[in-house]
Amino acid sequence: MAYSSLAAKPTPDSQGETLTLLPWDYFFIGFNDDNFPDLFDPMWMGSLVLLLGLIVLYVMRTRALHRHKHYLDMWEWIFWSGLITYFLVVVGSIFQFDFIVILITLFTGLGVMAWARFRKFPPLFEAYEHQLARQRYLARARSARPEATIRSKGVRRRNKKR
Repeated sequence: MAYSSLAAKPTPDSQGETLTLLPWDYFFIGFNDDNFPDLFDPMWMGSLVLLLGLIVLYVMRTRALHRHKHYLDMWEWIFWSGLITYFLVVVGSIFQFDFIVILITLFTGLGVMAWARFRKFPPLFEAYEHQLARQRYLARARSARPEATIRSKGVRRRNKKR
């Protein structure tokens, strides 16, 4: 198929900028809007939205679970790791950290959050659920026989003089 010389050829301006560096070289340039036009705005805006959402979710869940220590501990882990991760992504975007620093921060923080939620706390939750079930069973067993909660008149104590 032959093309005529009059046909419009795409120019670099109409396609966008072409990649001029090797793929691994992009890890070591500053993370800004000029170097990463398709990632920069979604990354810092998404981190800011997730940070605000995490704060709201933390406040709501800690109020609801204030009597359950293990759940509060889990939310502390998730809150602090998320706060550090999302805040560092926003700060890295403002101060144009290298892209590798942003990626390491993001993957490490998200990994810690996932580890805390799915590896560290589930065994503790299971043990806590068994403890709560045992307490419910004992409370139910006590209330099933009301005479067990009432003291018998039995032998009265004498007040001994010392």
